[in-house]
Amino acid sequence: MPSSPHETSSLRKGRLPGQISVITDEQVLRVHEASLDILSETGVLVRNEKARRRFSEHDCSVDEVSEIVRFPSDVVEHFRKLSPPTFTLHGRDPTFDLTIPRRLPAITTASSAPDIVDPVSGKTRRSTSDDIARIAHMVNELDGIDVFSISVLADDAPEDQFSLSRFYPALKNCLKPCRTSVIDQREAEQVLKLGALIAGSEEAFLERPFITFGHCPIVSPLTMDFDSTEMLMYFAERGIPNYATIAPIGGLSTPHTLPGMLVLMNAEWLAMATLAQMSKPGTPLIHNFLPVFADMRDGAFAPGGIETGIMAAASVRMGQFYNVPCGGYLGLTNSKVSDAQAGFEKAVSPLMGMLAGVDYIVMGGLMDSLMSFDYGQLVIDNEIALMIKRAARGLEFSEEALSLDEIRTTGPGGMFVGSPETYARMKTTTLLPELADRVSRAAWLEMGATDIHARALHKAREILTQPNTGALDPETDACVRAVLSGMVSGDSMAPPGWSAPKHTERSRRRNRRRGN
Repeated sequence: MPSSPHETSSLRKGRLPGQISVITDEQVLRVHEASLDILSETGVLVRNEKARRRFSEHDCSVDEVSEIVRFPSDVVEHFRKLSPPTFTLHGRDPTFDLTIPRRLPAITTASSAPDIVDPVSGKTRRSTSDDIARIAHMVNELDGIDVFSISVLADDAPEDQFSLSRFYPALKNCLKPCRTSVIDQREAEQVLKLGALIAGSEEAFLERPFITFGHCPIVSPLTMDFDSTEMLMYFAERGIPNYATIAPIGGLSTPHTLPGMLVLMNAEWLAMATLAQMSKPGTPLIHNFLPVFADMRDGAFAPGGIETGIMAAASVRMGQFYNVPCGGYLGLTNSKVSDAQAGFEKAVSPLMGMLAGVDYIVMGGLMDSLMSFDYGQLVIDNEIALMIKRAARGLEFSEEALSLDEIRTTGPGGMFVGSPETYARMKTTTLLPELADRVSRAAWLEMGATDIHARALHKAREILTQPNTGALDPETDACVRAVLSGMVSGDSMAPPGWSAPKHTERSRRRNRRRGN
């Protein structure tokens, strides 16, 4: 265990130190101590009998009548120290494997919205497996997004194939790491069978498990449910990549103070981490949260609130204290449309997280308090992700970057625009956005006077009307479908009514700026 919040993993070397801190070193220690007090004195309601038995076998106090488990502090300290300092998410293509912490934060889509904003009609409808295939295709082509956390549900899933109908179109169309949750062991086994078929064998899949599972075993306050707790143990025992998200709601399931929420959700994470390490020592974990305060005027779920960013910055410090990767749901919005509210809510909290040193940001594509997905918003969020990563790079200070020789050569009154160094650095020093409008008003009017969402949908249309170079090869797909019969098609096809867009003046200018 690091003796202070500053003694964090050497794997973070090369990254800028956290530029903001909302909690002092002494307060970090106090939150840790208070979390241990909660676990030892108040305890956790554990609905799962197997988990209660496991806690009892490892010297926790279990009351079988009330189902309350109390954790001695030395037990928590022993097991949580077994959590390794890294977490790896594998892609179907090893090129996209990523291990956190790393120099730049990893950024993923947000997941499991039931609805979608239809990209053609603009109306909200239930999402389907076809939407998952399209979104996977888009994620495969968007450089700012590192992980496809499967964005929506599949309303067309055949009976007994709910999760399979999400993972199959995702894996079929995306080479990057894919993750989401499953309901129970039966569904997990279906999805793991899918992974083995794609990899060629169960052994090949377990060597590089390119499926990561998520779950929410804690229901705040201080309750472990049955199903998600069962899956936590199932995945840990088998060495399958998985991580939990703690998702409290301030004022409803936590005290209505930021420190009160922090200590409660930290205690919940420690309880979860203890069970994971009891199930298999060395199980990789992420200190991952969705901390939201309710709007107490009407109790509305408010993930776009600035408090989400503040709580993320605080939880980052706790994750660093425990020397584990830290992440959270940050770029979320209550807005129903891609407007100014969506823009500032989706930018501010991820930026706060990045400045605090977060390793893993869940943000892309979702609207309306995680209830709907918008194709255009995903493309906009990709640009926000690229901006966050550019900010994380910082000044990239070096003697060469000081450019002293170039300054001497150019001299007073000169122009740097014509220097070879400027040309060489034009695509690396500054981010050259595709969507953000930087032309004059006259040029903007000439190019159609579009807003950013229209330009983002144009980009989505460009992607989805081209063949997916990351699609699963036909031979492997045929083997998969021969074994797992009755599945959804899983093909990425352009939405009905979409054809390849004509090159507009804006797209021609954009391609010239990118050097295409």
